[in-house]
Amino acid sequence: MRKPRVALVADWLTNRGGAERVILALRDIFPHAPVYTSVYNPDRLPGFENCTVVTSFIQKLPFAKTKHFIYLPLMPYAFEQFDFSNFDIVISSAHSAAKGIITKPRTLHISYCHSPMRYCWDNSHEYVEQYGIPSLLRRPAERLLSRLRVWDRVAADRVDFFIANSKYIKKRIQKYYRRDSTVIYPPVDTSFFGGKPQTSEYYLAVGRLTPYKKFDLIIEVFNELKWPLVIVGDGKDMNSLKKKAGPTIRFLGNISDEELRDVYMKAKALVFPQVEDFGIAPVEAMSAGKPVIAYAEGGALETINPGLSGLFFEEQKPESLKKALLEFEAMRWTPSDVRKHAGQFDKKLFQEQILQFVEEKWGIWSREMA
Repeated sequence: MRKPRVALVADWLTNRGGAERVILALRDIFPHAPVYTSVYNPDRLPGFENCTVVTSFIQKLPFAKTKHFIYLPLMPYAFEQFDFSNFDIVISSAHSAAKGIITKPRTLHISYCHSPMRYCWDNSHEYVEQYGIPSLLRRPAERLLSRLRVWDRVAADRVDFFIANSKYIKKRIQKYYRRDSTVIYPPVDTSFFGGKPQTSEYYLAVGRLTPYKKFDLIIEVFNELKWPLVIVGDGKDMNSLKKKAGPTIRFLGNISDEELRDVYMKAKALVFPQVEDFGIAPVEAMSAGKPVIAYAEGGALETINPGLSGLFFEEQKPESLKKALLEFEAMRWTPSDVRKHAGQFDKKLFQEQILQFVEEKWGIWSREMA
């Protein structure tokens, strides 16, 4: 019996983040699988040099490689144009439109869901506010999000089996899609970020510089405390955040994994004030033996053990974060215990669970299709 032909699907491949790391880990499991995506920017996202990447018509549109979000209204149509007739199994890694692909009845479609479209569901009102959409365009933007919300709900029915990246997302999939899902945590190369921690020099924040990540909250508090802070990442808010930052705050922009590992090693702790579906950065920090100070919501509640590998603050407000930072300074942490806790989210475990899930579902699926 021949091996099933597998294809992978990603929303876009333009920057390195959690969703992109999942695709790379899936490629390790299925090394011959091509990757279908709306837009691919090899200059900003290494790792796919030896992979067949199939892009949509959006790839050729102006500024698509650097400002793919402006083409969000075209994403549903772009993914519906891909032809998967020659594949037995398609695995989509989706937080946007990738799950909306159309497959033949005999083709098994498994979607690894990072989140239902946040800007269409529970974050739709915040999206319009935070991204500075001009008042004249707000009503059209709201109508667009409404249409996308309807499409997203229909697209979810095209998926045969959902995998959720956390228990938090499992609940959201049930809420908005009315579908069950299996939780498999995303991959983190915990051994790569391991090593002997160095002298703690600063606090650290890592992520894309976008409104919902709440970097402005961190900057406000560290400006007041006048404590050293290093920020890693890039995004639309870079310039505005730099203007707000005081002299004790440094921005490193996008850096390599090797550089990031060194930055983790010299940090006191990672500050994580946003609500994330899972949150790769906290696990990377803990893999380096560094505790995490996190907002008590979302995936952080599943990855951080308070008192052992970090602590929580209850409100996304300066006084709440400041209180947690002062509490953190009075506590003692054992790097080996922090690192051990992170081991349960290792990349190898992810790959074992994914392969077992796919083989199990394909065995049932192929028998039913016979």
